[in-house]
Amino acid sequence: MENIIFCQSCGMPLDSEAAKGTEQNGLKNNEYCKYCYEDGTFKKPEMKLEDMKNTVETQMKKLNLPVYTIQRAINILPVLKRWKNS
Repeated sequence: MENIIFCQSCGMPLDSEAAKGTEQNGLKNNEYCKYCYEDGTFKKPEMKLEDMKNTVETQMKKLNLPVYTIQRAINILPVLKRWKNS
């Protein structure tokens, strides 16, 4: 079984190179997704943990995912690298 890496900001699986964010030099970043991180910086640097919880919930609801799955994703956010010391 392969280990899936998750974005350390929003928790999205980084299961393809296309999903990964980029550094300033254009190289892929293995910790953050393209929705959170681009050109070596966070797209929304002012974002707080509560904002990310709302964003994740909204996006997952659009995908018609089960409430249980959405709640699990939200519960994981505080332990991700970006939010750990928030």
